[in-house]
Amino acid sequence: MNIKISKTTDIQVDLPVIYLAKDENDLKDFSFLPSEFEYIKKQASDKKKTVKINSYYKWSYIQWIDTEIEENKIKEKLRRAAGSLYDILKENKHEEIVIVDLSKNAEYAIAYLEGIALSHYQFLKYFTKDDEKKNHLKEIFIHSPNVRNDQIEELLLLNESITYTKDLVNEPVSFLNTEQFSQEIVELGSKAGFEVEVFNKKKIESLKLNGLLAVNKGSIDPPAFSVLTWKPENAVNKKPYILVGKGVVYDTGGVNIKPGSYMDTMKSDMAGAAAVVGTFHAIAKSKTPIYIIGLIPITDNRPNANAYVPDDIITMHSGATVEVKNTDAEGRLILADALSFAQKYNPELVIDLATLTGSAAAAIGDLGIVAMNNIKDNKFKQLQEAGERVYERIVEFPIWDEYEDMLKSEIADIKNLGGSVAGAITAAKFLEHFTNYPWIHLDIAGPAFLTKNDNYRGIGATATGVRLLFDFFKNQL
Repeated sequence: MNIKISKTTDIQVDLPVIYLAKDENDLKDFSFLPSEFEYIKKQASDKKKTVKINSYYKWSYIQWIDTEIEENKIKEKLRRAAGSLYDILKENKHEEIVIVDLSKNAEYAIAYLEGIALSHYQFLKYFTKDDEKKNHLKEIFIHSPNVRNDQIEELLLLNESITYTKDLVNEPVSFLNTEQFSQEIVELGSKAGFEVEVFNKKKIESLKLNGLLAVNKGSIDPPAFSVLTWKPENAVNKKPYILVGKGVVYDTGGVNIKPGSYMDTMKSDMAGAAAVVGTFHAIAKSKTPIYIIGLIPITDNRPNANAYVPDDIITMHSGATVEVKNTDAEGRLILADALSFAQKYNPELVIDLATLTGSAAAAIGDLGIVAMNNIKDNKFKQLQEAGERVYERIVEFPIWDEYEDMLKSEIADIKNLGGSVAGAITAAKFLEHFTNYPWIHLDIAGPAFLTKNDNYRGIGATATGVRLLFDFFKNQL
């Protein structure tokens, strides 16, 4: 259930109130008892802690704003402070709250609202008794002279897109197989207003998307290839931006089956595709005047009797031949076909998102996105700046020509696996082989799905990429 947020001119005396303040002087005009105000002054020395006051008729919470740090860090601290407080709001069973913004900065208040909205997400579909688990909070009233209604509307819309994205990633393959995922994309396109065309297996065969077909050989479900289009008449760009998302709805590793517990979260191997879908929902619902196309190859990767195996040679959509060295390096095969297919659109820029390598997660953990690119202009820098604003931070890895040597094959143009080192880079270097346009690769293997709760990011799917891309595209206008 998405939360409601609306502006108010009244501070309702019977509702719990959260004050966003820089210091105790901001609170002098409010009806705190002298003893309460003395307590607030003492607590103000530690700006890291939220002050909690339980009066006999209501709760008051004071969130200090530390303005002595960088702007992006201020907003992230506010999101995380909101996420921390959300547990207390839940414990106290608040159904409605008022936020009084004393910051004089709308972006601070929006960041705090965002932290609460993101913390509110739950995936309860498979609980038989979900009522006792549901969050109590239903509505937030924001009292602020600076926050505009359109900012609230955008926040709510983006949160709705994130909810759709998280729901897709959190679904098990027993529900979200290839056919169901394709259907979900079609239905969401209908709701949001973007076009969706789904290629069936026959169409995929006619297009010679043989990387996708090879990975799908071990599955009883046929593959799909979804093409999403948002092209408003007032689009600011003539050549499209293209988003490519890895859509492996479940990855067993194929015949190179994943050992031990490495398969446990593999329902999330389509998080890149889900992020593309969520971004399209946000862009289309907000009627952002950007021409974008989404390409999503969809399959599972299973070790059935006819599954593809190491030593196979695949002639890809581009015509290049690939020697298979490991069937658990399947994501790059389906992405390569999509990246090759993208050439027909003469794109302005192509961005792919994929839970591609454990190497990326090992390198920087779940705190950021590993990226590589061949960009000559400032588009990659702009994407990094968007990442800093929304705190989906991007770490650039090199993609030097020498890494190509690690992908050389003795019997084909290229092999699908490099050596024992630089795995995230050689995976990207493989993908680059199928591009002839400006391109950015985002490996979201670390942050896409969390096995432990992390503040407003929660547990399970994080929808990494949606907030990042929405911010990036807004700043292209």
